[in-house]
Amino acid sequence: MARNKYPEETVNLILEVALKLFIENGYENTSIQDIIDHLGGLSKGAIYHHFKSKEHIFEAVCQKIGEENVVYYNRVRDDKTKNGYEKLKEMIRSAYTNPNNDAVIAMQDKITSDPKFLMNQIRESYELVVPQYIEPIIREGVADGSIQTDYPRELAGVLITLLNIWINPMIEQTTTSQIQQKMNFFKVLLEGIGIDLLDDEIMAQYVQYCKHYNKYKQK
Repeated sequence: MARNKYPEETVNLILEVALKLFIENGYENTSIQDIIDHLGGLSKGAIYHHFKSKEHIFEAVCQKIGEENVVYYNRVRDDKTKNGYEKLKEMIRSAYTNPNNDAVIAMQDKITSDPKFLMNQIRESYELVVPQYIEPIIREGVADGSIQTDYPRELAGVLITLLNIWINPMIEQTTTSQIQQKMNFFKVLLEGIGIDLLDDEIMAQYVQYCKHYNKYKQK
């Protein structure tokens, strides 16, 4: 295949191939040469023209996933057909039904072993996701009467912390029974402050995600 004359198309091709290989083989088991071999004729120089290393490709893949997530979050937040409670429930549901989850799981060794990258991801949750999406949705729910809380900002932070850290099997290795117990407690905790967000379907999705993650780890 001739080299793509449009740089942005070349970059997209590299990222698409890299993401596919990361999912299939894991980040650690994918080399620059593996990516080159699946580019249909693009040279090593074409890759290094845009990316200095596999790690830079990894960072670009994560940025691409983040941009796709933002598009989804915008759609949920700005949906005029749902009230605040319905939007918040959809955001909760999306945490482990996201189509990019396979990619995140495949790159988890790299994500969790790089303190700087992991901290950036955590910081982004509190500096982007909470103030631009979760908190505004909660405030909308308070305004339309579908959510009852005097602490919209604090509730947003607690939800992100529990979902992204405490319940996340990438942070703490968790068995199926342990994640079920965590979900049961999370449900009781939310109901205790008057917010019934977790139905059986959402809880089952979280347990299934944990199963999927553990199965991948055993490969």
